[in-house]
Amino acid sequence: MKRKKVLLIDGNSIAYKAFFALYTAMDNFVNDEGIHTSAIYGFNKMLDIVLDEEKPDYVLAAFDAGKTTFRTKMFDTYKSGRAKTPDELREQFPYLKDLLNARGIKTYQIDNYEADDIIGTIAKEADEKGLLTTVITGDRDLTQLCSENTSVSVSIKGVTQIEKYTPNHVKEKLGIDYTQIIDMKGLQGDTSDNYPGVEKVGPKTAIKLLQQFGTIEGIYENIDAVSGKKLKEHLINDKEQAFLSKQLATIKRDAPINISIDNLEYLGNKDKELSDFYQKMNFNSYLSESEKESKPLENIEYIELNEDNLSLLNESKNDISFNLEMIDANYHNSDFVGFSIGTKNSFFVSSNLDLLSKDPLKSILESDSIQKNVFDLKRQIVGLNRLGINLKNINFDMLLVSYLLNTLDNSNDMAKISARHGFNDLQTDENFYGTGVKRAIPTEKEKIYDYLARKINAIESLKKSMLDELKNHQQFDLYRNIELPVSKVLAEMEIQGITVDQQTLEELKSKYIERLSEFQLEIYNQAGEEFNIGSPKQLGKILFEKLQLPVIKKTKTGYSTSVDVLEKLADQSPIVNNILQYRQLSKLISTYLEGLIKVIYPSDQKVHTRYLQTLTQTGRLSSVDPNLQNIPVKSEDGRRIRKAFKPEKEGWKIFSSDYSQIELRVLASLSNDDNMKQAFINGEDIHEATAKRIFELDDDAVISKNIRRQAKAVNFGIVYGISAYGLSNNVGISRQDAQKFIDKYFEEYPGIKKYMDSTIEFAKENGYVETISSRRRYIDDINAKSFQKRSFAERTAMNSPIQGSAADIIKIAMVNMQNVIKEKGLKSKLLLQVHDELIFEAPNDEIEILENLVPKVMDSAIELNVPLKVESHYGENWYDLK
Repeated sequence: MKRKKVLLIDGNSIAYKAFFALYTAMDNFVNDEGIHTSAIYGFNKMLDIVLDEEKPDYVLAAFDAGKTTFRTKMFDTYKSGRAKTPDELREQFPYLKDLLNARGIKTYQIDNYEADDIIGTIAKEADEKGLLTTVITGDRDLTQLCSENTSVSVSIKGVTQIEKYTPNHVKEKLGIDYTQIIDMKGLQGDTSDNYPGVEKVGPKTAIKLLQQFGTIEGIYENIDAVSGKKLKEHLINDKEQAFLSKQLATIKRDAPINISIDNLEYLGNKDKELSDFYQKMNFNSYLSESEKESKPLENIEYIELNEDNLSLLNESKNDISFNLEMIDANYHNSDFVGFSIGTKNSFFVSSNLDLLSKDPLKSILESDSIQKNVFDLKRQIVGLNRLGINLKNINFDMLLVSYLLNTLDNSNDMAKISARHGFNDLQTDENFYGTGVKRAIPTEKEKIYDYLARKINAIESLKKSMLDELKNHQQFDLYRNIELPVSKVLAEMEIQGITVDQQTLEELKSKYIERLSEFQLEIYNQAGEEFNIGSPKQLGKILFEKLQLPVIKKTKTGYSTSVDVLEKLADQSPIVNNILQYRQLSKLISTYLEGLIKVIYPSDQKVHTRYLQTLTQTGRLSSVDPNLQNIPVKSEDGRRIRKAFKPEKEGWKIFSSDYSQIELRVLASLSNDDNMKQAFINGEDIHEATAKRIFELDDDAVISKNIRRQAKAVNFGIVYGISAYGLSNNVGISRQDAQKFIDKYFEEYPGIKKYMDSTIEFAKENGYVETISSRRRYIDDINAKSFQKRSFAERTAMNSPIQGSAADIIKIAMVNMQNVIKEKGLKSKLLLQVHDELIFEAPNDEIEILENLVPKVMDSAIELNVPLKVESHYGENWYDLK
């Protein structure tokens, strides 16, 4: 008979391992809500491997309940030497437990005891019942739990490489029995747990003593037989410490837990909860895997369109659904698959794209009277434009509506979105096409047509219920008046593209490569040898071993050579500044210059970015392929890249208008704080006004750059719900001073404090917050019991209406501006949206018109109780704007 298996996971230990394994390499491993996810991701990766290998019948993940345990009462400095748990890791523990719950794994902790004691107690019960147990941990202390039925797998690198300890392996590796591990710990102590052991006794001496005497008790019973005068002296002097350390090292096998193996039956993943969790964490690869298993799809009937039966479409009503299918995400150059069109229970499909240019199909798509329903309007507009068709009169965009109903659901896969709204008769794009840089088109015609028909069926089946839900949320106006028109404007901007002069980029690249070589030679001279500057390991040896620079931070793999570390060392040696310059130039060359050159379209010498309208939680737009919102601005070398962005025609200029301090103006309006409102109404520099208030300076005081910088950090920090700890790091002041700044800020701007508090209360009562245009952001954890979850949710609740309202305003301005350009018959083109800035190209004789027109349109986008301020500039290229 097959013996049942138990899997016991040391939750804290594995979480630490996962966090540090990924955090050093991926400092920005966060989801869209800003939650750090490295430990969660790594832990899940471990679960995938271990659950597959072990196939357990029972599983438990044990966690520490807190710092105070029976061991701290025995020895008050137990574990006191450990560094404070990083905030980025601590905030992940509540979500880690959510993951485990979604994977069907019970978690447990108990006051006064450690996770080790829970594991030890359950392992003993399993042993007594003759079950096979595997313990997963990052802590070798648990190897004492080995037995004929229990093995202990210790992660030795990250969370995927483990060393499996059995009684035989312990004997082979250490030369002692697994039962002697606690005696070894008693003798040598443990620096990580901060208990002492016997002075001058390390692992080798401890093992030698145990091989001779068996246990600590055996050593002291035969103390006279111990060889070595000094060793014997240390043993006698530290006898009490030795026995205490052994007791501290011993895992309890009888902790007063109220669970047993019978409570730990493992039934596998809770699919819906796990899918929701992966969605929230942005674990897209896991999300795809979790949704691969699906029930068989119901049969669907459709008609294949051809030139002979196009007349069947003449019976179409005033409302029809359409989908032009393209394989790849970048629809500007993706291959076409086919299209589908129809109404409920009447679906037409074809892979003959020429039919789209024929009537009545073309006239339906371009009709102002027939409403069309689609998924991802912008994608459809751009794709059809490539085929010479101008799509008009959109009623329902399933992607946009789903996003507005819940911004947490920011997938752009129709099957996943359909399933979330109750329609499950569609497989995901990943399952249909597969994954990879270039997806393959299935060869079976019937399979393609079936897929196309199901997509139309999904749109038809969900349009009414989703639009009704939008109306119930009072978000229909947001959809109809802002998001839908913005989608059309973005499509027009993407189609237009922006001219990029490749020669300018090539010349910059050549200059930067030459300078890079100069920096490289200088660095080699200063180091006294050649080495790989891009290798953190080699660079660390040069800086901290050869040149003896002070070590700022170490990682699991060696010395940290991150930017923040090098900046702190900049005044210690000239080589450091050269390395920083080398890195900056290297990134500019590879990421921006070479990156932009690759995406210039040969047909028109332009780049055609894609704007992601449904990605962010706040409604902000994102730019990809390429990202034109992150062209560097902080360094002169980076700014020069903008010289390559030019008007399409001779005698034209690049023109830009941007909102000044829009988020702070929104904050002043939403909070109705008199002091902040008055500062904006009076046209004051808001950062100087804040500096005078929090530093209690006279009205005529001259504000230094440093004081203004600190006030600016407080102003924007408040918008993002910054903590004293965060502000202290940003500004370089003590945490106490940072807290004083925040307290003084709220004292001077009491309306803002009142607004923040009321926003949190609204979120707690309703589960979401809203912008001035009724854009909702759901805050799942606003009432969570976990302090970390709740605190993060409160910060999110405070800043989302501000950021989201700023996003609303710029979108309204884009729509209005595009309408005005068309109404006035201007030749000027809206090209880009970069944060709070709109960028145009315009003929010289329209520059003066834009200077008057654009600020008026942007100022009037929405009515606040403080003035919006718009600044305009123009020049021969993006760099030369003045």
